[in-house]
Amino acid sequence: MAKVTYDATGRRKSSVARVRLVPGEGNITINDRELNKYFGLKTLELIVRQPLEATETLDKYDVLANVDGGGIS
Repeated sequence: MAKVTYDATGRRKSSVARVRLVPGEGNITINDRELNKYFGLKTLELIVRQPLEATETLDKYDVLANVDGGGIS
């Protein structure tokens, strides 16, 4: 049986973010780095986790993101 994945792309000016949700344990990876190693601020980490916590899916999906342009935040 095939695993259900969700793909999304967001663009603004010259920045691009590609995000994939795959069934998993709640790992969040941005540009091949763990969430806590990519962001230097805990507040930014909380913002990333908010939608998953609100839908009670934080421990059900892994988030794989590839971002380019626009800086860290």
